[in-house]
This record gives sequence, structure tokens and C-alpha cells, in this order.
Amino acid sequence: MEDPIRERQGKGTEDLKGSKGRLSDDIMPHILNLYASRATPKDFEIYAPNATFEDPLMRAHGVKQIKSSFYSVAKVFSESRIVDYSIEEKWIAPGVGEILIDNKQHYKLLGKDIDLTTLITLQIEGGKVTRHEDWWHKKPLRNRETVRLPLLGRLAEITRRGSMFMTHALMGFGKDPTTSTS
Repeated sequence: MEDPIRERQGKGTEDLKGSKGRLSDDIMPHILNLYASRATPKDFEIYAPNATFEDPLMRAHGVKQIKSSFYSVAKVFSESRIVDYSIEEKWIAPGVGEILIDNKQHYKLLGKDIDLTTLITLQIEGGKVTRHEDWWHKKPLRNRETVRLPLLGRLAEITRRGSMFMTHALMGFGKDPTTSTS
């Protein structure tokens, strides 16, 4: 049986070896679940307690806010998923790695298809994701380091944090959805 994760790996990538092989082998199934709106509490175990998630709309800090971010996707979109991807892994320092996921995402909002090309970057320390960024159209996030006027970048960061706080409050502050046992 073919492994779809290995099948989509780019050539020339450097492996981040974990106890079972490439580090992305353990993380990718969870990332795919998050983006497909079928996350379970187990999928969030890939994150370190103080991990951050950031995309152009939100900036989440800690696992509870990250849960709110991804649990909210199903509330907004009738469909969501990563439809194609390639993976590159590299070492940054001893015990610290980076996984780059060049991907295409598909969403459906009010019956309209939305396709987005993004670059997901995952910073890994001790086998856990410490930073997760999703760059839409592969453009770096606007923050005080990436814009000419740091004040505008800071304003963008504040806006994303405010958006996250609203989402976090609406999603029950990171509570896992309850499953009925019928």
C-alpha cells in the first residue's frame, strides 16, 4: 500500500528523523484533520503548551486558542481541506526543526468554492509544534518585522489578536466539542 505522505514529498528534502522515521509522518495526519474540520482532541497533542498559530486573520497563543481557531473553521465553511501538498523538512539547530508544507487548500463558503495556495511552516522542538504559521498566497504575515512601518505591522498583530479573542470566546474558550454517545 502506498503512503500518500511519502508519495507527495519533494525531492532533495532533509529528513528530521524521529523514533518512527520522518517527523512529518507523525504530524501530517493531524494537520490534515485540522484543516479538514475533523479535528479531535488528540490532533492537538502535536502542539507544545505555549505554541502559537498565526494566519492573516488570527494570532493564537496556547493550545486552547489554537483549538478555537480550528474548531471555528467548520462553523464558517461547509467544506475545508488540504487537497495537495509537498513537504520539506530541515534541521535548524540540534533538536530544533522546521517542516514546510507547500499546499493547496479548498474551502466552500455559501456555496462558493475558494481555493488558496499557502505555505504552512511548523517550528518543531522536542517533537512538538511550537509555532504554526499559514502564509496565504505564500506571502509572509504582516507584522512589525515584515512591513516598512513597524507601527502598521503592530496594528496588524493587534487586529489578529482581537479576532482570535472573539473567536475564542465564541468557541467556548477552547473546549473540545462534546460527542454524543447514542
